Amino acid sequence: GVRMRMEGREEMQGAVGLRCTWDIPPPAGTQSKWVRLNVGGTVFLTTRQTLCREQKSFLCRLCQGEELQSDRDETGAYLIDRDPTYFGPILNFLRHGKLVLDKDMAEEGILEEAEFYNIGPLIRIIKDRMEEKDYTVTQVPPKHVYRVLQCQEEELTQMVSTMSDGWCFEQLVNIGSSYNYGNEDQTEFLCVVSKELYNSPNGLNSEPSHKAKV
Repeated sequence: GVRMRMEGREEMQGAVGLRCTWDIPPPAGTQSKWVRLNVGGTVFLTTRQTLCREQKSFLCRLCQGEELQSDRDETGAYLIDRDPTYFGPILNFLRHGKLVLDKDMAEEGILEEAEFYNIGPLIRIIKDRMEEKDYTVTQVPPKHVYRVLQCQEEELTQMVSTMSDGWCFEQLVNIGSSYNYGNEDQTEFLCVVSKELYNSPNGLNSEPSHKAKV
């Protein structure tokens, strides 16, 4: 009716960025252009054309009304028992083909709803984004590289003082005497050093002192 159409126009003005990249004509035999959805108590107003962008989705089947007999509330809106928080981005994705999220909105939540409504392209986009995020998170912290250097007692001070930049002394382990052909035994030490590696091109090239027998 006219009243529905007026309300729709007012609500649509509030939405930003309604650039429509989809050019799929609405399915034949649709009764009214506007559709009300009551998602977990929040009413969304949209068009059949928007809901049927993804032909296989629950929303498309719902508003065609052939397969799904959904309950309606007193205003005639289809009742959907899902979290309305995540429905906005899903509806916007159907409107303009882009996923736009508030920074504090969990992608897992959107994924859950996209899977419920069976919106294939959106599921793929979110999974890709989540994989990218996991990848960047694992790249950020520095890697710790540990080296064990074996040296004799008299070489210790020289080795520690000539350690390359970035290497930190961690631990010294006395491994007893080595058998020399000379008269006196030399005490052998294992010296543990560590270095933080940021993913820099020359990070791996900085070697510890030339005394290292790794």
